Amino acid sequence: MRRELSGALVLLLLTSGCAVAQRANGTAPLPVQPTTVLPTGVAPPQAEGLDGTEGAPGPQVCTAITRTLTVRLRHPVTAKPNAWNDGGLPAMDLCTLLVDGRRVTIGVSALPSRPDSLVRLMRDAGGVRSLPELGPEALIGESRLVFHADGRAVRVTPAGGIDLGTPDGVNRATAVAIAEAVRDAVPRSLRPARQADETCQLSNSAAERFVRTQVQLRRDYRVKGALTCIWGTADATVSIVEAFDQKTIPEAQQIPPPQFAPLGDPGYYLPQDPELVFRQGRRVVRVTALTDPPQPVTLDTLTTLVDPMLPLFLR
Repeated sequence: MRRELSGALVLLLLTSGCAVAQRANGTAPLPVQPTTVLPTGVAPPQAEGLDGTEGAPGPQVCTAITRTLTVRLRHPVTAKPNAWNDGGLPAMDLCTLLVDGRRVTIGVSALPSRPDSLVRLMRDAGGVRSLPELGPEALIGESRLVFHADGRAVRVTPAGGIDLGTPDGVNRATAVAIAEAVRDAVPRSLRPARQADETCQLSNSAAERFVRTQVQLRRDYRVKGALTCIWGTADATVSIVEAFDQKTIPEAQQIPPPQFAPLGDPGYYLPQDPELVFRQGRRVVRVTALTDPPQPVTLDTLTTLVDPMLPLFLR
């Protein structure tokens, strides 16, 4: 019995050695290379509550076009008073328009448009078609429309889509009317490229090392006391966004679940976005870094970007 067991053990070791340690020709197998995750995000996720009620004061297209649209559409049109930003590529200055109570988000690129800006902004828009009323490059889909105005990329996004028959959506004619009013208002509603907060300066050097040049765009402001910092160029953006009293971290519910990060309680790393999000007490902090063309962004890179500000977030 002992001899049979010994023979079986030898046979198992020999066969496993053939399968794992060498190929049939006697050479060692190539090591398995780790999968490289390229980011797919166009814009980082937004903190809860960013809808124009709070945000940055200053010029914005929504407040500039309410009277014109009220007359043209024969519906009450109002706007929320503040703007905010998404830190995407292109980075957008955003505001909220209310058309007969239906929410429409208007975005104007904070830097001059690039040749591929409209295509990037229409990713996953559904049923994309040309929109000749707003220029040869303008596009319309089920969820939004985009066009150029005064050298900027513009996006119009009704909450319920376009021509979908939803209660909070709009029809094509209304969407185009809104876009035409926005086009006329963009030249007189552009914001300065640099809007800085001294607290964000703590991470300025790290952000410039990531974008590999002096940043062209700064968008720093506070929403209900929570800090937003955005650094950008035409090819890269970094954003650090703080939120207070956010009850959940939606990223944690993704399938498959995100990787845990050794920061916060809890913390997560999402390389495909790419994003680091962590909770510390009342705060939820999101750190994102995007490049065009997309490049892998490691957890160490995101941690390095936020590290100078950690004493503020962790106190």
